Amino acid sequence: MLYEKELRALKRSHRYRQRDVAVDSLKDFASNDYLGLAHNKKLHMLTCKVLQENPIHATKASMLVNGYHQIHKDFEDALCLANGFEDGIVLGSGFNANIALIESLVRKGDMLFMDELYHASGVLAANLESVEVTFFRHNDMNHLAELLQKSDAKRNIVAVEGIYSMDGDMCDKEVFSLVDGYANTLLIVDEAHSSGVVGKNLMGVFDFYNIEIQPHYIKMGTLGKAYGSFGAFILASKHIVEYLLNRAKPIIYATSLSLYDTQLAHHSLAYILENKSSLRRAIATRQKIIKEFFEIDVAGLIVPIVIGDNVKVMQIKEKLLTKGYAIGAIRQPTVASAIVRLIARVGSSEEDLYQVCKLIKEQL
Repeated sequence: MLYEKELRALKRSHRYRQRDVAVDSLKDFASNDYLGLAHNKKLHMLTCKVLQENPIHATKASMLVNGYHQIHKDFEDALCLANGFEDGIVLGSGFNANIALIESLVRKGDMLFMDELYHASGVLAANLESVEVTFFRHNDMNHLAELLQKSDAKRNIVAVEGIYSMDGDMCDKEVFSLVDGYANTLLIVDEAHSSGVVGKNLMGVFDFYNIEIQPHYIKMGTLGKAYGSFGAFILASKHIVEYLLNRAKPIIYATSLSLYDTQLAHHSLAYILENKSSLRRAIATRQKIIKEFFEIDVAGLIVPIVIGDNVKVMQIKEKLLTKGYAIGAIRQPTVASAIVRLIARVGSSEEDLYQVCKLIKEQL
């Protein structure tokens, strides 16, 4: 067995992972389906109706061959209108989107400044031989300012998350004004966990902070979380989108995003905008419940409960499974210290959220 030694080491350190088929009967407090749209049959049926009337149901090619369809363009246009950006691209996943942005934008002589808690996909791209990267302390704008002041790079690229996937906190508003103060500096905001969750229109941190969109801002978001679909999007200036279409390998060489996922996400976007007031109230109610149980102020719907023990965090997860609840158990090295990752989904009832919080608290 070629990797038996490595697998044994993972098991000894309680870092071994495996897949389990999802059990639909479990009450879901583990997934990133923040608004419960993955269960919305009306959106599914609307999407099926559109595709039934379409000549094809699969994209067949890269978007630069003949795989770019009106369904893609219509959704990109709707995203731009809702978020205030000039242009956009839909693509296969948030992971691919981060690879596309960082691999293509950071050229020789450029410097990437990345928050130390940025998503693994961005960190992977930052490890490419062609990318020069400096990590700044998490959400520490003083540290980032010091690094930018010292930079003599041709271009600076700053990468932050809107809401961080494990800690659940929001990027500092100061990052926008800080980046604005430097010429030839781009800002990438990964809104995977904030788009659809925060802001007056639930469009994310640009919306939440009421940021006026600038040509040097880039927004990335995913469709497999709040939008209840699959895939991702990049929003930017026409100039940046033109460049990405010509240099970003995950865009150029990958089959374009499926028509079903694109159309479903378009319906989800419309649903979020039409129901933003009631959704905001539902999110606020769940945040209040979390505060009541754990004294944690969460920016979105990610609730990190520090356990600090890889074994215990799995025991808590297994205990709740026996009670009919699915929660996340996140271990090192994904996080610095093991956590229960509870998602206070709008798709789950307030009563069930109370119950799962009570059960977790009993295990602490």
